[in-house]
Amino acid sequence: MKKNRIILDGAFKNNSTFILLLGLCPVLATTSGVSSALGMGLAMLAVIIVSNVVVSLIRHLIPNEIRIPVMIVIIATIVTVVEMLMKAYLPDLAANLGVYLSIIVVNCVIFARAESFALKNGVFDSFLDAIGTGLGFILSVLLLALAREVVGTGAVDFKSFINGESLFLLRIFPEQYAISIFVENSGAFIMLGLLIALITYLVPTISTWNENRAKLKAQKALTTNIETEAK
Repeated sequence: MKKNRIILDGAFKNNSTFILLLGLCPVLATTSGVSSALGMGLAMLAVIIVSNVVVSLIRHLIPNEIRIPVMIVIIATIVTVVEMLMKAYLPDLAANLGVYLSIIVVNCVIFARAESFALKNGVFDSFLDAIGTGLGFILSVLLLALAREVVGTGAVDFKSFINGESLFLLRIFPEQYAISIFVENSGAFIMLGLLIALITYLVPTISTWNENRAKLKAQKALTTNIETEAK
């Protein structure tokens, strides 16, 4: 498999949020604001990279009968270290993410990539798969958070990971026109459903457009060749 294809598949074709619908609990809970969504995305990226690499490194040493508990221990250890580091250096972000930072341990996205890819492939390919999956997760939560925050507040307010102070505020439209339900828990389900519906519509539409474009290009090339041979 081509190296760039591994990353693209993880980020787009097999996007964990919008395509596979995996690990939606932190996606729904931490996307009320762009800053918290980015923090969760970066934490997921760090965990999935290290877990994929470690599992790939020791894959030949793990007996098949106990592979699941071994991977759970590996992922739990990595999450504990990441959580301790975030509490030490990014306390406000860790407080905002709360329990959802700890339950990365049971996030099925990380376990699925370790089970289906890292156990069967080399270290570098597993690293690329983690990069693609992690970036896909970050893009997903940022898109959902951006949509929720803009529609729900009329602005994007990015806050510091360290002390929670606002770093910049971008006002899109007046706050009185905002639909506040979208920054609440119920709004997360509504916006996620709308985005999934939009993506479900766009993906086959774009694929059909690309196929038609390729056919048209092939027909033009064939016509040009016939005309050239006729001359």
